[in-house]
Formats: sequence, C-alpha cells, structure tokens
Amino acid sequence: MMIQVLKIGGNELDDPTFIDQLVETVKGLPSPPVIVHGGGKEIRELQEKLGMEARYIEGLRVTDDASLEVVQMVLSGRINKRLVAALGAAGIDAFGMSGIDRNAVKAEKLHHPAGDLGWVGRVVAVRSEVFLNLLENGITPVLSPVCYGPDGSIFNVNADHVAEAIALALQADALVFVSNVPGVLVEGKLVERLEPAQAQAWIADGTISGGMIPKVRAALEAVAHGVQAVCITNLEGLRHQSGTLVIKSSEVE
Repeated sequence: MMIQVLKIGGNELDDPTFIDQLVETVKGLPSPPVIVHGGGKEIRELQEKLGMEARYIEGLRVTDDASLEVVQMVLSGRINKRLVAALGAAGIDAFGMSGIDRNAVKAEKLHHPAGDLGWVGRVVAVRSEVFLNLLENGITPVLSPVCYGPDGSIFNVNADHVAEAIALALQADALVFVSNVPGVLVEGKLVERLEPAQAQAWIADGTISGGMIPKVRAALEAVAHGVQAVCITNLEGLRHQSGTLVIKSSEVE
C-alpha cells in the first residue's frame, strides 16, 4: 500500500472549485491518502466578525482561550466537515477527525523565545496505528491540526508540522504540500528538484518569495527530519506526479 500524506493549505479551502478538483484528484489516487488541512484565512475572518483581534508573534498566531474556541470551530467543525461531505458525495469513504480523536496526535506547549503563544503546541507523538487501520480499510482520514495535550488540554498546532509528523510516523512514501501553483517557479519555469542550499539562497535573494517561503521551509524541515520524498505541487501536479521535489542533497536519487 502506497502511503501519501497531503497537506492542504487553508487559503484554498473556501473555494468550491478547488474542493471539487481535490475530490476528483483523491478519487483517482491508487490508495487513500491522509489529508491534513489548515484554515488560517477562515479563522481570521471569524475572529474579525466576533470583534477579536488576531495577534501574531513572528508570524505565529497567538491562541488565547477565546481564540482556541474559534480555532476548534473553524478547523474541526466548518472546514473539516466541508471536506468530508464533499469527499463522501463523490463516493469516497472519508473519516473526519482531529488530533484529539483517539488521542491520535499528542502535543505539548510550544515555548517561543519571543513571547507566550498561549494554546499553541508542537507534536510530540503520533499514534500511527490509528491512521494505518483506517488506510488499510480503504478509508481516507481527514485531519484538522487540533491536538491533545497533558491532562486533556487542547492545542492549536501548525498544520505543516502535523503533516510532517504523520508522514514520519507512518514512514510515508511521500509528503505533498498541495498549493495553488505547480511548484517552485524561477523565471516562470518549474524547478523539478530543489536542494536545501539552493532553496536558502533563493529565499535570501527574493527568488522564492511570499507564500512559497513557508511551504519551502516546511518541506526542507520534513526532509531534514527524515521524510523520504517531499513535493510541492498543485492538484494537476498531484494527478500527474509532477511538481518540485525537495531533496536532502544531490546524493539522494
């Protein structure tokens, strides 16, 4: 069984066209993937509607008690069920869950030198059997990155890091960061293979910019921690196995 972990960015998940295309892509995969989704855009929008000010420390969302309630509503409620409903309507056996369910993903408080992030966590353990049992039964897990901590506490965890942790725990064949572009583009051309040194240089000189920077950094981190294959691509690239393959070094074939 081929194991793929797909990380879907939150910015695409309020687009019905993207969700329809995602469903068709998942339907065409050789085996069910694990889907991990974000949702930062909709969290911000709901915070604004509720009169709450979103606060960040070095780009990381500060999650106080009130913000944690919004995070859970949006991620584990609105977005997760939207995805599961769309997959189910296409005949895909999908199971919506968070890291809390069956204690699937355990986290602890993330201590940041620049300040207290509140209920923001980092992954410390993954119950791989939870995901493997679902996959072996032909079920697609759809995971929101809300995880459980000591004594029943709940943490908001970066979805990239959750996807990376699951890929490592499952010894996945591939971790795919699904974007709205075909991969890393340099002067309009797709970079098919990207090594850490080149990636850092392109980030430093602005060749890689904007929303692609966190995707590339997350991919580099995953490769450094032992994920065998990390790809940045879009849905068409996922269908045709194209995109930017991030590799540890030129020695990796």
